[in-house]
Amino acid sequence: MADTAVASGHVEHHAGDHHGPQGMLRYIWSTDHKMIAMQYLFTGMAMAVIGGYMAYVFRMQLAFPGITVPGFGQVSPGEYNALVTNHGSIMIFWVAMPVLIAAFGNFLIPLMIGADDMVFPRINRLSYQIFLASAVLLLASLFVQGGGFGGAWTSYPPLSAVGEYNQTSLGSSMWLGAVALEFVAFLLGGINFITTLMNARAPGMRAYDIPLVCWMIVIASILFMLSVGPLIAGAAMLLFDQVLGTGFYDPARGGDPVLWQHLFWFFGHPEVYVVLLPAIGVTIEIVATFARKKVFGYKAMLFTTVATGVLSFFVWAHHQFIAGIDPRMANVFMVTTLLISVPIAELLFVIIATLYGGSIRLATPMLWALAFIAEFLIGGVTGIFLGASGADIYFHDTYFVLAHFHYTFFPIAIIGTFAAFTYWFPKMFGKMMNDTLGKIHFWGTIIPFNFIFIPLFVLGIGGQHRRIYNYQHFPDLAGPGMYRLRELATIALLVMLAFQLVFFYNCIMSWWKGKAAGRNPWQANTLEWTTESPPPHGNWPEGLPNVYRGPYEYGHPDHDEDYWPQNQPT
Repeated sequence: MADTAVASGHVEHHAGDHHGPQGMLRYIWSTDHKMIAMQYLFTGMAMAVIGGYMAYVFRMQLAFPGITVPGFGQVSPGEYNALVTNHGSIMIFWVAMPVLIAAFGNFLIPLMIGADDMVFPRINRLSYQIFLASAVLLLASLFVQGGGFGGAWTSYPPLSAVGEYNQTSLGSSMWLGAVALEFVAFLLGGINFITTLMNARAPGMRAYDIPLVCWMIVIASILFMLSVGPLIAGAAMLLFDQVLGTGFYDPARGGDPVLWQHLFWFFGHPEVYVVLLPAIGVTIEIVATFARKKVFGYKAMLFTTVATGVLSFFVWAHHQFIAGIDPRMANVFMVTTLLISVPIAELLFVIIATLYGGSIRLATPMLWALAFIAEFLIGGVTGIFLGASGADIYFHDTYFVLAHFHYTFFPIAIIGTFAAFTYWFPKMFGKMMNDTLGKIHFWGTIIPFNFIFIPLFVLGIGGQHRRIYNYQHFPDLAGPGMYRLRELATIALLVMLAFQLVFFYNCIMSWWKGKAAGRNPWQANTLEWTTESPPPHGNWPEGLPNVYRGPYEYGHPDHDEDYWPQNQPT
């Protein structure tokens, strides 16, 4: 009765709402969750292109020092620092978060729980508008006097706090303001996700009938809301240091630069799981669909996700093993860091166990899902070395860390996004993507990716440190063997970037001339596949669906077909 009441109340709330702006205005002033999802998606994709361009420029400088980079020119030391800093910032805050959480969260949550929209549609619109303002402010910071901020995406003081040190006083303050606005946008979005999941489910949908990707996005939103507060306070103090000349992080005036590290990483490590959990949710949805099997251990996966979120608040200081923290506390954080690998391994085990014995279809989305498992495992295994305080003394700030980081974040931000996009493209646009082009793009991305970052592990073990503009200034790092590895990584990056043209061509041609998708081209069970493709305004004009079972009833012995949609009566 309570579920029915909530659902019917939700229908009344939106019954006359946001038929709203017409014409072009509906693309920029809409409160429809699907349109807002598209806004986040296309903004995130545009920022990914910018972030990829930055990577191209600084990798060319590293491989061929002093070269005139085609499409950019010669790279100065200040420009190199700004490119590296803003590449990292963009790919984490303006690509991974808006695409995996905001875009797919907005698109999927109402559709997968049987709602007609978000509970707070105007807050939803405001969230995107603030996010867009943050992106514009970040890009504008690259063109002000002194150039873009070059103090690394972690923004450690005193380099970030003193304009004479970073030489980008205006750019650093604009960067900090952009990050703050982005956090506000995601706080508003998180409130919407949590409230919608808890209060707007379709009649009959119990907690354990909710698809796991929805749980993952909501738990990620809760983690973000719980962890970001200290960093916002720390960012305000950093801004005061920059603009007002205070000394919160100046040891000569009683401040402590290591305080920022604590505030940043108390947010920064849960942030890894904020973007990881939606990617795992996407992967399990795809694996269940294309293995034609019920998820192995739904409740175990859900409870393990909660445990991962709790543990993520107790590992932050493994980033500070060489920052002068008490070695006894380093041992504590080493243990918690190793402990958190256990629930993550269990989540991946559940996915692999779901594959076992399945009738696997290797469509393009499934290839991306399998690649996520394989590549993320490399990131996880190499993280064990960095979680050991003794080993981290050597590896800290080397390219080993950089390669490890990309073997965790690339599977999340790029592979997870491609998996989600290729899987839900038919529902979003009503057309099927070309599977052959999809597989060409897949292999043209995955193979070069490994050729980029495996050499960087070798360079890191050899002692190559990060954030160095020209290794010719360091004879021990300027040998021919190291330069050949840098050249190999850069050439592989160029190949990978070139194959993204296949993706964009496939998107455009499939959207324009692709085969009509129908309602349920993958023969999946979750509710979004029960409405039209693309879904109309209100999602189910004929009335919201009723739910009779969980989301993963594949190959059920009591049903003739190998899938059993949630809204189909027994």
